[in-house]
Amino acid sequence: MSSKKLLAVVLVGALGAAACGANDQKPSGDAAAKPDKGGTLRVLSESRTLNFDPAKSQSLAITTLGLVHRRLTGWQNAVGQPAKVVPDLGDTGKTTDGGRTWTFVLQDGLKFSDGTPITSADVKWGVERSFAPAFGGGLGYHKDLLGGADYKGPFEGKELDSIETPDPKTITFKLTRPYGDWPWIASTPAFAPVPKGKGAEPDYQEHAIASGPYQIQTYTKGVEVKLSRNPNWDGSKDQVRAGLPDEVVFQLGQDASVVSQRLAADSGDDQFAFGASFASPAQLAQLQANASAKSRVVTSKSGAVAYVALNTQKAPLNDVKVRQAFQYAVNRSAYQIASAGTAALAGDAATTLITQGIEGREQFDLYPSKPEGDPDKAKALLAEAGFPNGLENLSLVLNKSNNQTEKAEAIQAALARANIKVTLRTLEADAFETETNLSENPTYDLTLSSWQPDFPSANANIQPLFATSEIGKGGYNISRYSNPEVDKLIEEAQSTVDPAEAGKKWAAIDKRILQDSPVVPLIYTRNSFIHGSKVGNFFIADFPAYPNYLQVGISK
Repeated sequence: MSSKKLLAVVLVGALGAAACGANDQKPSGDAAAKPDKGGTLRVLSESRTLNFDPAKSQSLAITTLGLVHRRLTGWQNAVGQPAKVVPDLGDTGKTTDGGRTWTFVLQDGLKFSDGTPITSADVKWGVERSFAPAFGGGLGYHKDLLGGADYKGPFEGKELDSIETPDPKTITFKLTRPYGDWPWIASTPAFAPVPKGKGAEPDYQEHAIASGPYQIQTYTKGVEVKLSRNPNWDGSKDQVRAGLPDEVVFQLGQDASVVSQRLAADSGDDQFAFGASFASPAQLAQLQANASAKSRVVTSKSGAVAYVALNTQKAPLNDVKVRQAFQYAVNRSAYQIASAGTAALAGDAATTLITQGIEGREQFDLYPSKPEGDPDKAKALLAEAGFPNGLENLSLVLNKSNNQTEKAEAIQAALARANIKVTLRTLEADAFETETNLSENPTYDLTLSSWQPDFPSANANIQPLFATSEIGKGGYNISRYSNPEVDKLIEEAQSTVDPAEAGKKWAAIDKRILQDSPVVPLIYTRNSFIHGSKVGNFFIADFPAYPNYLQVGISK
């Protein structure tokens, strides 16, 4: 996801609470408290590491990395509004040739934490670092567009000719093809500045030079990372970050269930803390029974789309009618219960590929049925496809680390009603990735996954999951869906600079892909997070389904 991303992130298995209210128009409890400047904010994290190297990071623009590093552009997100791209180090970019060439102008007077000026050359160097094999793992949307297939980074003295810096404030990107979402791409981690010539050491993430409101004061592996104020950050030049706390302390390697209990108890330093991981169904049930804790649970309105991926390259799933039968065979109500106990806790039923909170998204349902599905309709489609007795010996492969067994069993039981017999197969995380993302000849028939885009555009919903280029080799097209017509439509939409026009094209692509039924959307998962009573301005906007770390502060 990663995009990952991402892993074009995949931000997997998001669960949430009912309308505990914290994300209604009037946030409930202490989430509505106005924070003051000062104090120490604590973040309780399950992770044992934090990556502050922008070349290696997949961090969303409003979470951890954004505290230390600014980017060329940023996100403005608020409850009830679509996220918007806004200026950060530079403006939001201009193109005069239909999206093939983009020029950005930096603000005056920007400085790194060591006091040196931030220039366009530093932004270029930061992007070039992301091409070095030693600094891989970050989001890579920009790499092919900059023609960097054979480029290995700047440490051997070579530059990317597709990035020009005619003066210290101006940076121009010459892309291999028109790309309307380039201002969003410029908000991904690789577009954070790194002082030219710096950052060759493998542990740069532990002492990265900051451009945001905080700098790394101490980095104790597996234990704690402490951020202190960057004395050279100018808040008047930053509309993305509030920079309220004096310090931000990440406590690493925390057990999620213990974090939930500590924050519910709300004593000592935990009053000034929040959990970085979303609460599980069991934790939510406990929190609902505690009036104080319940008032401090903040829930996303929506989130990642959870779905069943069908391996379209493997018989009998290479038959579109067979795949369409799965749209009616699934029981979304049962999946919701397996995910979080109730439909309200789990998230709304999903019928589109573009997630809620993305501008231009259109709501539709090509396969309308009751919430529990329509097994008779599924059987009829299978019969039309030549399988009057249903399907046997299909495998549904699972990632052990995602704790998907109950959800998979709900899918298995629903499919059985339509005479589709599925065996569950659970793999360790590495083996799962090899099978689904890397293998050229995978043996699975079905798998469960979820996806939240890396940036607020339908482009980031559609292209990573359904472009032919994303099959195997680490890509996230795990349905192995390949349609030349759709590939062409994706490229046309990506080339469209006007957001409204692009949105219409992406909505049409959403429908076109679902006509082929490579995946079965299940729900738009919700995330819930708990915070201490002294944490203020803790909110989750319509996108993404995570708190905006950059706006949180401490209330007196």
